[in-house]
Amino acid sequence: MQIESGADYRQPLPGDFAIWVFIFAELTVFGVLFAAYAFARSAHLDLFNSSQLTLNRTFGFANTLVLLSSGYFVARATQSIKAGRSANCGNWLAGALGLGCVFLVLKVLEFQQDFSHGINLSTNLFYMFYLSMTFFHFMHVIMGMAILTVVAYKAYAGGYSVENHTGVETGGSYWHMVDLVWIILFALVYVIH
Repeated sequence: MQIESGADYRQPLPGDFAIWVFIFAELTVFGVLFAAYAFARSAHLDLFNSSQLTLNRTFGFANTLVLLSSGYFVARATQSIKAGRSANCGNWLAGALGLGCVFLVLKVLEFQQDFSHGINLSTNLFYMFYLSMTFFHFMHVIMGMAILTVVAYKAYAGGYSVENHTGVETGGSYWHMVDLVWIILFALVYVIH
């Protein structure tokens, strides 16, 4: 087998290029929030460490498993459409959406628990970051679910094929960004002490 000199074998980014511009912008915003959190934490280490211990890590860990599982479902949806199985693609996306709903319910329960303990944005600097960042992420989950709903509907309607599945990859790319941000958020806020 001979390889042509000068041939370009790089894989293009999955999905539409515009989603990658959007993902980069979103990751930049989250990156700034994470850097601000790390800077504030270094200046108020005792406050952050003691406040962090009050968080319900069970909710955080459960939500991490839920989002990782949903990311797997989205990856399987992409594999399905590339194999020409539109209904399977829709089913995997429906499963991911169901797990997205589980994430939202668990997060609402966690927020309710926090609020019932008197925790709010003005309680202290740690809780201000914790509530702001997790709520900002919560809103991204809702937006990701809206995108996946449209993609699943189109998959069930036969709107994608082996040759034309950019929409599935686009929605999947956004959902994987939501997963990635949660993993970093979980590590920063719930775990690193």
